[in-house]
Amino acid sequence: MRDRIYLSSPHMSDEGYEQEYVKEAFETNWIAPLGINVNEFENELAAKVGSKAAAALSSGTAAIHLALRAAEVGEGDIVFCPTLTFSATANPIIYENAKPVFIDSDYETWNMCPKALEEAFRKYPEVKAVIVVHLYGLSADMNKIVDLCTKHNVVLIEDAAESLGTYYKGKHTGTFGDYGIFSFNGNKIITTSGGGMLVSNNESKIAKARFWATQSRDQARHYQHSELGFNYRMSNVVAGIGRGQLKVLNQRVEKKRYIYDFYKRELGELEGVGLMPDNDWDYSNYWLSSITLTGKVRPIDIYEALEAGNIESRPVWKPMHMQPFFEKYDFVGTDVSDKLYENGVCLPSDTKMTDEDLERVVEIIKGLW
Repeated sequence: MRDRIYLSSPHMSDEGYEQEYVKEAFETNWIAPLGINVNEFENELAAKVGSKAAAALSSGTAAIHLALRAAEVGEGDIVFCPTLTFSATANPIIYENAKPVFIDSDYETWNMCPKALEEAFRKYPEVKAVIVVHLYGLSADMNKIVDLCTKHNVVLIEDAAESLGTYYKGKHTGTFGDYGIFSFNGNKIITTSGGGMLVSNNESKIAKARFWATQSRDQARHYQHSELGFNYRMSNVVAGIGRGQLKVLNQRVEKKRYIYDFYKRELGELEGVGLMPDNDWDYSNYWLSSITLTGKVRPIDIYEALEAGNIESRPVWKPMHMQPFFEKYDFVGTDVSDKLYENGVCLPSDTKMTDEDLERVVEIIKGLW
């Protein structure tokens, strides 16, 4: 059996940046959720994306949860959320006993459809917040979405878990809304093994998020808590990995884009194959290169053929409004997200892939035609 090719696995720097920071954490005994690495990772990530403040947290999900709390979302409130996303985008809405309303995608971006969002505003004028996702590193059409949220005076939260390093019209995704979140899960473009970041230009809100994330411990000699708290802070060791990974982010984006261009060149002319959107205003990190199939070859054919060759692939996210847990909540749109799920395939996009690996993937796929 040939070596396995993964969808997207952790990729440490060749220079060993991560080990240097982790070693420092051990040598200084700053292992807990405090220390220079945590502080500097927040500062360095905020500077990288152009945000005033950041809070390093245990996961991207925790970051969404605290963004919702910062937006004062509570029991019974309506929150608009893309249907074509991972459940981690929607779950924190339920944590706060709020109600998600799922919004369809459009084919131009694979992300939240501005027309469907406008329809949702008409249907639910009392909405408290909007979460927008940049799926697979593709930027949503932020100008239209920001304009709608501004018009309706609604808090906008950007789930940029998959899009660190992506630009919309020259500006980093995650910095258009009131709050932005990033994920450093093991499969993301850079990883801390597990972790996330909440960013905002509202420095007082970020300070509050750090307070909540540290069990809402009041400033007192004894342990005192005046608010509900959470154990959401990132450890100093994990933050050290993140600092090292941030140094190679540009390299990782470059490689992800190379992988996408390779698939585009080799597979784009096959009958029935559609490529991810490639808009002039979107400089994507192409976290996962994905295609759609509308001909005789179906997604299951590709999954099975690649798996037989010890190569990992997977479907496009199953929309939230089709999920057993979330199907009771409202959905606004048509069937775009359904079709993307039905016809979509996420191809191996691991930044450690060689040209030989890429050729192995496309050879198997082409063999189905």
